[in-house]
Amino acid sequence: MPSHALKRSTLLALCACVLVAQSMVAAINLLIPQLASSSLHPSPTEILWTVDAYVIAFAGLLVPAGALGDRYGRKGALLTGLGLFAAGAATSAFAPGPAVLIAGRGLSGAGAALITPATMSILVHLAGPERRAQAMASWTLALGLGGLAGNLGGGLVGQFLTWRALFGAMVPLAALLAVAVTLTTPRTDRSPHADPDPLGTLLLTAGLVAVLFGIIEGPGHGWGSPRILGAFGAGALLIGLFTALALRSSAPLFDPRVFRSPRLRATSLGLTTGFFGLFALFFVNSQYLQAVKGYGPAVTGLAIVPLITGMAVVPKLAARWSAHPRPVIGGGLALIGLGLLGASTADAGTPYAVYACWLFVISAGTGLSMPALTLGVVTSLPHHQAGLGSGLGTSAREIGAALGVAVTGTVLAGHTGFTAGMGPALRTVAVLVLAATALVVTGLREPSRPAPATTDARPPAREPVA
Repeated sequence: MPSHALKRSTLLALCACVLVAQSMVAAINLLIPQLASSSLHPSPTEILWTVDAYVIAFAGLLVPAGALGDRYGRKGALLTGLGLFAAGAATSAFAPGPAVLIAGRGLSGAGAALITPATMSILVHLAGPERRAQAMASWTLALGLGGLAGNLGGGLVGQFLTWRALFGAMVPLAALLAVAVTLTTPRTDRSPHADPDPLGTLLLTAGLVAVLFGIIEGPGHGWGSPRILGAFGAGALLIGLFTALALRSSAPLFDPRVFRSPRLRATSLGLTTGFFGLFALFFVNSQYLQAVKGYGPAVTGLAIVPLITGMAVVPKLAARWSAHPRPVIGGGLALIGLGLLGASTADAGTPYAVYACWLFVISAGTGLSMPALTLGVVTSLPHHQAGLGSGLGTSAREIGAALGVAVTGTVLAGHTGFTAGMGPALRTVAVLVLAATALVVTGLREPSRPAPATTDARPPAREPVA
């Protein structure tokens, strides 16, 4: 498809979709105190699942959603995802009890799993090689701004409105985005593979959900508890069964041999590493600003705005250096680690301006490395598997985010009080980020073998007209 097919209106519509989907990961965190005292009277476990249901459904379904979008139509997958997202938000907004609220969150997460890979895949197809780096920079910026918008929106809602208003606002917003996508976004070529793989989809999804459950619940139940070990064991078994099935199938959900590519392995680890550090910061940021600095929810949401600066400015520069991924990726991830080390020195007496400087360093590192990492994952796979590449990349991000929260929470739990634990927690995460950065840069040195060719040589099919 010619590169001029990517119009500004299409780019804005697709980036708006991914921004809204990502924002609901973080927005609920600042509403936990209000939700806990609401008329629903949720238990601590129900509050935890209200937060986690979205993330587990979102991350667990990303790879199947990306692959299915490639096969059956990316625009259709995107519009379906927006519909599920809106239905889940409406369910949550009018929930009479915690169980319905949790179900609504899970339904919205499933919608987000369709939205995110479809948006990137459409951009990859419409941008063409010469504009792909700039398109990925814009998409990555939208992803980062989604986390910030969630913090800001959750804070403002918590300060001035009720938690139901947050979910209620998502319904007309999703409808507006669906109209924008319908009017601005053309249909793209589908993958030639049309054979469904329901068993493989079930095995992979269940395996990822089990692993994510173990990561998210690990700090609360203990990493050595039977429940967590059982979750990890079940996840490993299910993913192993999926791998065995896919290697023997003539039309698998995706071919696990794509991970023979050193470039794909390195860039996937890089995405996990970046979001591991970023969400560790998000986890402690609201607690630090509210419990230690004494800020209200709205001010707390605004206080993370310095993270916008680097994410907004640096990707434009990073796109110019897309031909040199190793220094861009290595430098960006190193800045995230160094920024976390700086933020670990913050305490009650630290001026906000100093803390904001460390936020900017982390922001610059994120803006520098994420577009190149995202492009690296997508271009490691055949062109017709862009949706799968997006699903793999976003799964790596969400797993990194879950690990960042889990590791930070575990270190905090080992200290008496948040103030005593914040510094050691961020330093632990920073050291892990810097160590993983060395592995990523080393992996990028190796020559990348091309991804295995698909067995079906049929030409791409056009998406059916609705």
